Amino acid sequence: MNREDTLVNCIHHEAPDGQAELLLIMLPGAGIKAADFAEQGMVAAVHEHGVAAEIVVAHPDLGLYLEDGVTEALRRAVVEPARAHGRRRVWLLGISLGGMGALLYASAHAAEVEGIMLLAPFLGTKGTVAEMARAGGLAGWSAETSAATAPEKRMLTWLQTQLAQPEAAPALYLGYAQADRFAAGHRMLAELLPPAHVAVVPGGHDWQSWAVLWRQLLGRSPFAGPGAGRWQEP
Repeated sequence: MNREDTLVNCIHHEAPDGQAELLLIMLPGAGIKAADFAEQGMVAAVHEHGVAAEIVVAHPDLGLYLEDGVTEALRRAVVEPARAHGRRRVWLLGISLGGMGALLYASAHAAEVEGIMLLAPFLGTKGTVAEMARAGGLAGWSAETSAATAPEKRMLTWLQTQLAQPEAAPALYLGYAQADRFAAGHRMLAELLPPAHVAVVPGGHDWQSWAVLWRQLLGRSPFAGPGAGRWQEP
């Protein structure tokens, strides 16, 4: 077993009928347990909306984010086994630091990802978000002059490129609360997304807000698209 595999703990939730082409990977942030997603109704909400998906809650070691190793760790521990079992569509849900993980994965393997759902994502340190604000938003931010970390630069540069092509896969959805401690960055990202892909509620950086946001975004049928991100078989 690869060392990275041992640093990703997973909880698997099968589709109600056991059959699914869709794999939904849920990524928690710091201080969030993998079991919390089921306990807070996030897993049940997917199936209640009629989405036939295998759900894997993946909990990478936080060190993988700092070392920029989360992408390949997820690929080996979650995505490759799912592909071997017939999952042909991949979506990522990231909460807080898990949002950074979802974006880092997509930045490296965009052709394999059909969509990304971000709830209160961590988009950079206060210094990095301040850089974006001084630049007039995410679109004007420059990695070349930034003091951001390497993972932040990779994530934000990919977002800039992706959002400049509105029709490109993967699809991107954002949900955040108005008083969230990361809301300044969320608002700058929201400015570049279609209004139908953004949900905003009162509240803070907590499960009460995330559970409401998740159901709102599920109500917009994000998984009913054309499947532009399906894997291409060799």
